[in-house]
Amino acid sequence: MSGRLDREYFEELYAASRDPWNFETSDYEREKYRRTLDVLGGRRFRRALEVGASIGVFTEMLAEGCDELLAVDVSEKAVAAARERLQGQQHVTVERRTLPEEMPEGPFDLILASEVLYYFTREEMIAMLYGFETMLAPGGALLAVHWRRETRTYPLQGDEVHELLASHTSLALTESVSEPDYRLDLFENRR
Repeated sequence: MSGRLDREYFEELYAASRDPWNFETSDYEREKYRRTLDVLGGRRFRRALEVGASIGVFTEMLAEGCDELLAVDVSEKAVAAARERLQGQQHVTVERRTLPEEMPEGPFDLILASEVLYYFTREEMIAMLYGFETMLAPGGALLAVHWRRETRTYPLQGDEVHELLASHTSLALTESVSEPDYRLDLFENRR
């Protein structure tokens, strides 16, 4: 596949299933969420951005370590479900945005891109990275987590995303985890 997966693709997925990737019930997701939080090491973030928040399952977990959290997704259906899940958390905002065209204003102490960057073409993914770098606060972290198994549905593969991140960023790679099913890389802004 060569083109970006657009908003209509995701709206159709969420029309067919409220939880198309089984975020609420998957053992894979639970393990990945645990490991992602472990890598963050209990740090507290003043302002964080979660890209591709979907229905807000991980958003709810991430919110505990954030003073302010902006969660974005391209699908209005996913955003509605996430808003419902997070309605009692005043420090969490959920918005429908199309990235990289509708990038929010930084700075952010944490930017999390979990299983989302392979939906973009190579050029768009690199543009997203550069956008993230400009929004990242000094000392801030960019955490990327992606499925490693091959899929022909997405423009990029998980390992390909992480190789592009590592070769196109000025951020320091401070931790990397490679499991059979996913790869997790933590980049930090050392300026």
